[in-house]
Amino acid sequence: MNVSIPTDDDNFLRRECPTCEQQFKWHLGPINDEAAVEPTPDAYYCPLCGVPAGTDQWWTKEQLEYARARAVPDILAQLSNETGLHIDSTSDVPEAMVEPNDMEIVQSPCHPHEPIKVPTGHGQPIHCLVCGSVFAV
Repeated sequence: MNVSIPTDDDNFLRRECPTCEQQFKWHLGPINDEAAVEPTPDAYYCPLCGVPAGTDQWWTKEQLEYARARAVPDILAQLSNETGLHIDSTSDVPEAMVEPNDMEIVQSPCHPHEPIKVPTGHGQPIHCLVCGSVFAV
């Protein structure tokens, strides 16, 4: 089952580090021809704490909660249809998520084709999303 998680107006998707639990955003999809030919990494590095994690480990708590809430009514309706049993699938379906246009765009000097957004006013060094190298903004 697919549940759409929105991006902001610049096509950045909110992410949450599974280690430090801070939020940032990464760009969804290639930003140029160079990015389109780059292989997808096996892991990404948190730009804020520098700890790597698998590519599927970056969902925010709110995104996971939203996805579950959006999926449950459809799953119950499908079960009801397949089993012939009446299963109430009219539980509250949340309204579509809206992603605010917050945070500041930064690009690492080593992988500029993978821009990120960090919280406004973040004064600490930042780690490259792809290789973990530290850089200052």
